[in-house]
Amino acid sequence: MPIERIMEQPSTVSSQPSADEQILRDTGFYWREKDGVKILISRQLEDAGFINGFSTRLGGVSHFPENSLNLAGFKDDERENIYENRRRFIAALGTDHQLALAFQVHGDNILKIGSTAETTDSDIQADAVMSDSPTVLAGVKTADCVPVLVADPKTRSFAAVHAGWRGTVLSTVAKAVAELQRVYAANPADMLAAIGPAASCRMYEIGEDVIEEFAENITDSSRYFTPTRDGHATVDLHAANRDQLLNAQLRPENISTAPFCTMERSDLFFSYRREKQDFGRTGRLLSVIGRLR
Repeated sequence: MPIERIMEQPSTVSSQPSADEQILRDTGFYWREKDGVKILISRQLEDAGFINGFSTRLGGVSHFPENSLNLAGFKDDERENIYENRRRFIAALGTDHQLALAFQVHGDNILKIGSTAETTDSDIQADAVMSDSPTVLAGVKTADCVPVLVADPKTRSFAAVHAGWRGTVLSTVAKAVAELQRVYAANPADMLAAIGPAASCRMYEIGEDVIEEFAENITDSSRYFTPTRDGHATVDLHAANRDQLLNAQLRPENISTAPFCTMERSDLFFSYRREKQDFGRTGRLLSVIGRLR
């Protein structure tokens, strides 16, 4: 099936963009919507020939909450709901690529997918999925953690990375860049990266144990913290992962960061920290990348 390249629809009310739309334009993203499913797209990745998307909670069939697009978490949702939601999500992307996911454990292992024969909900423990196959859609699951999509336009290789605070401490995104370089001979200076919606420095509070983990593993880690109360601080995982990409030799102009906090925008995104505490469960978002054919 050919890929349907869905473009932004012009407003029928005003030619002037809203404040949110202008922020998205300034940061290199736009919304794609189809049949109630709403997906955040990196324009830079798409223009370079990579299908990509950061899902929202909108447009699905899950019952918690009603009509939500939960894309993972089989213990908290019915299997048929998750698979129908995935079908809707991929249809909204306009592709027939096969989704490749790993069993995420907040580590730094990277799963290489060679072909659609290897695509599945893998039991292999990994927090990044990479490929150069034209039929594979590499994906990671999040609900406050940082999703990062990385691609090299020259070798056509790509990776999806899951980086919570543990993955950030382990420099998982930098290790994914190194693996793209080692396996596919990709040059970091040519790579593009999009950092997706995640819990922001305004909301994501951590304790002394996490602060110490950062201090032991990341040079000058205090620059990512904003003190809140004794032994606690909020942490800017967006900035930490961007710096890791820069240290891995990506160019600043090739890195874009989505301007959304999952904890603040529960109307758009699932948030483990907010909803697990209040309701005992939450949904999962998917962030995906693959080659446009």
